[in-house]
Amino acid sequence: MTSKRYIALLRGINVGRAKRVAMADLRTLVADLGHTDVRSLLNSGNIVFGAGDIDPLLTASAIEEAMVLKLGVAARVMVLAGDDLAAVLAENTLLSLSTDHARLLVFLLPDAAAREAILPLCERDWGEGALAVGQRAAYVWCPDGVLDSPAAAALGKQLGDTTTSRNWNTLCKLYALCAEAAPAPGKKT
Repeated sequence: MTSKRYIALLRGINVGRAKRVAMADLRTLVADLGHTDVRSLLNSGNIVFGAGDIDPLLTASAIEEAMVLKLGVAARVMVLAGDDLAAVLAENTLLSLSTDHARLLVFLLPDAAAREAILPLCERDWGEGALAVGQRAAYVWCPDGVLDSPAAAALGKQLGDTTTSRNWNTLCKLYALCAEAAPAPGKKT
Protein backbone atom coordinates (compact mmCIF):
# COMPACT_ATOMS: atom_id res chain seq x y z
CA MET A 1 0.00 0.00 0.00
CA THR A 2 1.40 3.37 -1.00
CA SER A 3 1.35 6.00 1.70
CA LYS A 4 0.08 9.48 0.93
CA ARG A 5 0.46 12.54 3.14
CA TYR A 6 -2.53 14.15 4.86
CA ILE A 7 -3.06 17.15 7.08
CA ALA A 8 -5.41 17.25 10.07
CA LEU A 9 -6.34 20.74 11.27
CA LEU A 10 -7.98 20.98 14.69
CA ARG A 11 -10.22 23.93 15.39
CA GLY A 12 -9.83 25.99 18.53
CA ILE A 13 -7.38 23.98 20.61
CA ASN A 14 -4.70 25.57 22.79
CA VAL A 15 -6.29 29.01 22.44
CA GLY A 16 -6.29 30.56 25.89
CA ARG A 17 -6.92 28.08 28.69
CA ALA A 18 -9.64 26.05 27.01
CA LYS A 19 -9.14 22.82 25.10
CA ARG A 20 -5.51 22.25 26.05
CA VAL A 21 -3.88 19.39 24.16
CA ALA A 22 -0.22 18.43 24.23
CA MET A 23 1.07 17.87 20.71
CA ALA A 24 2.86 14.69 21.83
CA ASP A 25 -0.49 13.29 22.99
CA LEU A 26 -2.12 14.31 19.72
CA ARG A 27 0.64 12.68 17.66
CA THR A 28 0.23 9.47 19.68
CA LEU A 29 -3.54 9.55 19.24
CA VAL A 30 -3.25 9.89 15.44
CA ALA A 31 -0.60 7.14 15.31
CA ASP A 32 -2.82 4.87 17.43
CA LEU A 33 -5.51 5.26 14.75
CA GLY A 34 -3.13 3.51 12.35
CA HIS A 35 -1.49 6.47 10.66
CA THR A 36 2.25 6.70 10.08
CA ASP A 37 4.99 9.32 10.20
CA VAL A 38 2.85 11.59 12.39
CA ARG A 39 4.29 15.06 12.85
CA SER A 40 2.94 18.25 14.38
CA LEU A 41 3.56 21.89 13.60
CA LEU A 42 3.28 24.59 16.24
CA ASN A 43 1.08 24.09 19.29
CA SER A 44 -2.26 24.77 17.64
CA GLY A 45 -3.47 21.47 16.23
CA ASN A 46 -1.66 21.00 12.93
CA ILE A 47 -0.85 17.37 12.22
CA VAL A 48 0.74 15.82 9.12
CA PHE A 49 0.56 12.04 8.73
CA GLY A 50 0.90 9.22 6.26
CA ALA A 51 -1.87 6.82 5.26
CA GLY A 52 -3.16 4.88 2.28
CA ASP A 53 -6.27 6.06 0.47
CA ILE A 54 -8.53 7.28 3.25
CA ASP A 55 -11.81 9.15 3.38
CA PRO A 56 -10.94 12.57 4.88
CA LEU A 57 -14.40 12.99 6.46
CA LEU A 58 -14.31 9.59 8.14
CA THR A 59 -10.75 10.16 9.31
CA ALA A 60 -11.68 13.57 10.74
CA SER A 61 -14.59 11.96 12.61
CA ALA A 62 -12.31 9.22 13.96
CA ILE A 63 -9.83 11.80 15.25
CA GLU A 64 -12.64 13.87 16.82
CA GLU A 65 -14.06 10.80 18.57
CA ALA A 66 -10.65 9.61 19.80
CA MET A 67 -9.87 13.07 21.17
CA VAL A 68 -13.04 13.04 23.26
CA LEU A 69 -12.52 9.46 24.48
CA LYS A 70 -8.76 9.59 25.13
CA LEU A 71 -8.02 13.27 25.80
CA GLY A 72 -11.37 14.57 27.03
CA VAL A 73 -11.34 17.38 24.46
CA ALA A 74 -14.01 18.07 21.84
CA ALA A 75 -12.76 19.90 18.75
CA ARG A 76 -13.74 19.99 15.10
CA VAL A 77 -11.19 18.41 12.77
CA MET A 78 -10.68 18.91 9.04
CA VAL A 79 -8.53 16.44 7.11
CA LEU A 80 -7.22 17.05 3.62
CA ALA A 81 -4.72 15.33 1.39
CA GLY A 82 -1.40 16.98 0.64
CA ASP A 83 -2.49 17.35 -3.00
CA ASP A 84 -5.61 19.20 -1.87
CA LEU A 85 -3.49 21.56 0.22
CA ALA A 86 -1.33 22.20 -2.86
CA ALA A 87 -4.50 23.15 -4.78
CA VAL A 88 -5.59 25.50 -1.97
CA LEU A 89 -2.18 27.20 -2.04
CA ALA A 90 -2.21 27.50 -5.84
CA GLU A 91 -5.65 29.17 -5.93
CA ASN A 92 -4.77 32.12 -3.71
CA THR A 93 -5.33 35.30 -5.74
CA LEU A 94 -4.49 37.60 -2.81
CA LEU A 95 -0.85 36.60 -2.45
CA SER A 96 0.37 39.61 -4.43
CA LEU A 97 -1.50 41.99 -2.06
CA SER A 98 -0.01 40.54 1.08
CA THR A 99 3.04 42.22 2.52
CA ASP A 100 2.89 40.13 5.71
CA HIS A 101 1.95 36.48 5.27
CA ALA A 102 1.03 36.19 8.95
CA ARG A 103 -1.90 38.51 8.12
CA LEU A 104 -3.05 36.50 5.11
CA LEU A 105 -5.66 34.05 6.39
CA VAL A 106 -6.99 30.96 4.67
CA PHE A 107 -10.37 29.60 5.77
CA LEU A 108 -10.78 25.99 4.63
CA LEU A 109 -14.28 25.31 3.34
CA PRO A 110 -16.06 22.10 4.32
CA ASP A 111 -18.15 21.81 1.14
CA ALA A 112 -19.59 23.52 -1.94
CA ALA A 113 -22.59 24.83 0.02
CA ALA A 114 -20.29 26.82 2.32
CA ARG A 115 -18.52 28.22 -0.74
CA GLU A 116 -21.82 29.36 -2.27
CA ALA A 117 -22.93 30.92 1.03
CA ILE A 118 -19.88 33.18 1.24
CA LEU A 119 -19.65 34.28 -2.39
CA PRO A 120 -21.73 37.44 -1.71
CA LEU A 121 -19.05 38.57 0.77
CA CYS A 122 -16.64 38.95 -2.17
CA GLU A 123 -18.79 41.77 -3.53
CA ARG A 124 -18.28 43.97 -0.46
CA ASP A 125 -15.67 46.69 -0.19
CA TRP A 126 -13.26 45.70 2.55
CA GLY A 127 -11.21 48.90 2.42
CA GLU A 128 -7.52 48.07 2.65
CA GLY A 129 -8.36 44.40 3.18
CA ALA A 130 -9.61 41.91 0.65
CA LEU A 131 -11.48 38.63 0.39
CA ALA A 132 -11.35 36.03 -2.40
CA VAL A 133 -12.91 32.58 -2.71
CA GLY A 134 -11.40 29.54 -4.38
CA GLN A 135 -12.86 26.06 -4.77
CA ARG A 136 -11.82 24.77 -1.31
CA ALA A 137 -10.88 27.90 0.62
CA ALA A 138 -11.53 31.57 1.26
CA TYR A 139 -8.57 33.94 1.44
CA VAL A 140 -8.55 37.09 3.56
CA TRP A 141 -5.93 39.83 3.51
CA CYS A 142 -5.94 41.52 6.95
CA PRO A 143 -3.53 44.47 6.67
CA ASP A 144 -4.55 45.87 10.08
CA GLY A 145 -4.25 42.50 11.78
CA VAL A 146 -6.45 39.46 11.98
CA LEU A 147 -8.40 40.63 15.05
CA ASP A 148 -9.21 43.98 13.40
CA SER A 149 -10.29 42.53 10.06
CA PRO A 150 -13.96 43.11 9.17
CA ALA A 151 -13.63 40.59 6.31
CA ALA A 152 -12.29 37.85 8.61
CA ALA A 153 -15.01 38.59 11.17
CA ALA A 154 -17.75 38.42 8.52
CA LEU A 155 -16.37 35.19 7.13
CA GLY A 156 -16.08 33.64 10.59
CA LYS A 157 -19.65 34.65 11.41
CA GLN A 158 -20.99 33.24 8.14
CA LEU A 159 -19.13 29.92 8.40
CA GLY A 160 -19.32 29.40 12.16
CA ASP A 161 -17.60 26.29 13.47
CA THR A 162 -17.74 24.48 10.12
CA THR A 163 -14.33 25.82 9.18
CA THR A 164 -10.91 26.43 10.55
CA SER A 165 -8.39 29.00 9.42
CA ARG A 166 -4.62 29.25 9.33
CA ASN A 167 -2.32 31.99 8.19
CA TRP A 168 -0.39 31.64 4.95
CA ASN A 169 2.92 30.95 6.70
CA THR A 170 1.47 28.01 8.61
CA LEU A 171 -0.13 26.44 5.53
CA CYS A 172 3.13 26.74 3.60
CA LYS A 173 5.00 25.05 6.46
CA LEU A 174 2.39 22.26 6.55
CA TYR A 175 2.79 21.74 2.83
CA ALA A 176 6.57 21.57 3.26
CA LEU A 177 6.09 18.90 5.96
CA CYS A 178 3.92 16.93 3.54
CA ALA A 179 6.70 17.05 0.95
CA GLU A 180 9.47 16.01 3.36
CA ALA A 181 10.60 12.43 3.63
CA ALA A 182 9.58 10.60 6.76
CA PRO A 183 11.91 11.22 9.70
CA ALA A 184 14.65 8.72 10.39
CA PRO A 185 13.85 6.14 13.09
CA GLY A 186 14.34 7.60 16.54
CA LYS A 187 14.21 11.20 15.31
CA LYS A 188 11.83 13.38 17.31
CA THR A 189 9.19 15.37 15.45
